[in-house]
Amino acid sequence: MSHYDLYAIGNALVDSEYAVTEALLQRMGVAKRHMTLIDSTQRAALLAHVHGVHSGRTGGGSAGNTVVALAQLGGRAFYSCRVADDELGAFYRDDLIANAVASNLTHTKPPPGQTGSCMVFVTPDAERSLCTFLGATADLDSTALHPHEIIKSKVYYMEGYLAASPSGLAAALQGRAIARQAGVALAATLSDMSMINFCRPGLDAMLGDGLDYLFCNEEEAQVWCGLQELDSVCDRLGQVARTVCLTRSAKGCIVLEKGRRTEVPAAAVEALDTNGAGDMFAGAFLYAATHGHSHAQAAWLANLAAGQVVSRYGSRLPLAAVAEIKQCFEHYLA
Repeated sequence: MSHYDLYAIGNALVDSEYAVTEALLQRMGVAKRHMTLIDSTQRAALLAHVHGVHSGRTGGGSAGNTVVALAQLGGRAFYSCRVADDELGAFYRDDLIANAVASNLTHTKPPPGQTGSCMVFVTPDAERSLCTFLGATADLDSTALHPHEIIKSKVYYMEGYLAASPSGLAAALQGRAIARQAGVALAATLSDMSMINFCRPGLDAMLGDGLDYLFCNEEEAQVWCGLQELDSVCDRLGQVARTVCLTRSAKGCIVLEKGRRTEVPAAAVEALDTNGAGDMFAGAFLYAATHGHSHAQAAWLANLAAGQVVSRYGSRLPLAAVAEIKQCFEHYLA
């Protein structure tokens, strides 16, 4: 019997989110809707620009958001990541514990240094632009892996952002090999267009000889395939994984599997902040898929949960909102 529904590996980042104008985003030189890696000097300059702007602090990282989403819905998750021995590192570890996510952080003392952080800039059109200081997570390596937990999991999930880190990518691929040999389902996300444009070989390695689940949005899919026409994109992606979830914002999502294409509508919401929507989608989908529901049903839940994320600020949901989502899902299934 599997001990975990989901085992994931990814970056440990503490998010600080700022509501900014288009003009300020341009003055800061931040690439809109993209993830940009920054160093400590660039981070200090950006902080000076938003001095006095209120920000909220939460645990983050793409795969981190996904495992928390799955755990909040009632699943069991393990997360391999890396923080430093500082206040942010303790905050991140305690946040995982509070959300009932097991991790390597409770087994070893973190090294000295700075824990990774991400400045999230949200413009009035609800788009998010990310500036990421990797810090300690840049040195994520195979010591973060727990092979015995991987083989006791239903799904092994790789964060596409790790394609930018040689040691992180190597660790993800080592875990992939362990999962493959144990018959654990493989999953990955393309994460961001910057990864496709600049770190394509690493993503290719994650996909390898195929996945069981691939998550991406429509724009990422188009860039990945080098195609614009939706039918052609779907045909190409269908060759990459047994099940592909192609998210399309307000248009909902498309689930591709075995030559079939299922379109699932989105929940009708007013978008305020798209940060974390894809992470929530993946977590909710994999929760449902590992608890006996069809992929169409899983996509319905994932759309609902992602819609709740974009309708408020922040990449994660309060427990009360998660409880309402689960209740809606039960009514949908009835």
